[in-house]
Amino acid sequence: MNDTQAKYPQLRFKGFADPWEQCKLGDVAKITMGQSPNSKNYTDNPKDHILVQGNADMKDGQVHPRIWTTEITKIADKGDLILSVRAPVGDIGKTSYDVVIGRGVAAIKGNEFIFQLLKRMKTVGYWTKYSTGSTFESINSLEINNAVINLPKEHEQNKVGKILSYMDHAITLHEEKKRQLECLKSALLQKMFADKSGYPVVRFEGFSDEWEERKLGDAVSISSGVTGDATLQDGEYRLTRIESISQGTLNVARLGFTNKKPDQKYLLNLGDILYSNINSLSHIGKVALVDTTGIYHGINLLRFQMRNDVDSEFLFQRLNTTPMKNWAVSHANPAVSQASINQTELSKQPISLPTITEQQKIGSFFKQLDKTIALHQRKLDLLKEQKKGFLQKMFV
Repeated sequence: MNDTQAKYPQLRFKGFADPWEQCKLGDVAKITMGQSPNSKNYTDNPKDHILVQGNADMKDGQVHPRIWTTEITKIADKGDLILSVRAPVGDIGKTSYDVVIGRGVAAIKGNEFIFQLLKRMKTVGYWTKYSTGSTFESINSLEINNAVINLPKEHEQNKVGKILSYMDHAITLHEEKKRQLECLKSALLQKMFADKSGYPVVRFEGFSDEWEERKLGDAVSISSGVTGDATLQDGEYRLTRIESISQGTLNVARLGFTNKKPDQKYLLNLGDILYSNINSLSHIGKVALVDTTGIYHGINLLRFQMRNDVDSEFLFQRLNTTPMKNWAVSHANPAVSQASINQTELSKQPISLPTITEQQKIGSFFKQLDKTIALHQRKLDLLKEQKKGFLQKMFV
């Protein structure tokens, strides 16, 4: 190590003041480049050796067995770090198994500090200098071994690794909670809306009446929007456009603009639903509930305004169910780049409705569930941002 090139991190635990020392990754960690077995020896038998060939065999930073082999070439031991050496170069994970490694990865014997350091190197684009301009993105043994890193004393390494590992664990927990809630919602969307029998499988206590089948055009009024100036990046009046609801919510960061005030009839009301009727097939039928004031209805989205006996939150959730989305796809007119459903055809879509009281009960339930999912997403975003900050400031 070279003391003349000592460095200090911006953020540090109390009690540490020694300079970090520069070295090469290969000087402090054993690196084993992968070698692929003959493909004729690949199997799907979990009793054989797990084969890790690349990023496809990793999930959430861990090896997930996918392919096995009877041939042992190069190996990684349980607890080793697994570095992707082919596109995407620099992705890093761990293995909880003894595995055979193919030529798309390398095994590194390193502690938690080295693991987090390699994550940071990927984040800051350290490996891109070796692969930029190449036809096939990859890094080799010499480049990995000679990678320049900075290290503190072992005790400080352990402290840094521990806190970042704790943050990774917290992120994983929130991701799992969010995933479970999303699975719960998906299951309930199938069971809490009436099927062909006219009755839902799961129902709130106190409701037993058969749901009434109607046409969508009897439940809402459907209208098209006003044209804005597609070239404007800002303007006096905000307009929805096709990408404004691409994520299933009304994204105010992706609105269009006009400097000519639209007719007041185009001003969206809270509780209106926007419907994607001109889009690629995968986006046809996508909806968003209007939850922001002061926005006008632009072209390429239809506007649903509820009639007196229809709850907007209920209808929004109903339109998000698989049968309603499948209906939209099956009734769309396909084209080369995008499909469409005309307003007349859409107004004929069958829809089952309970009483307004039951609608409100169901709508309120899913609204609260969506809020809980969104809360976990905000916590996740915050944790990831904090982790990103630590990776920037706790290393040199």
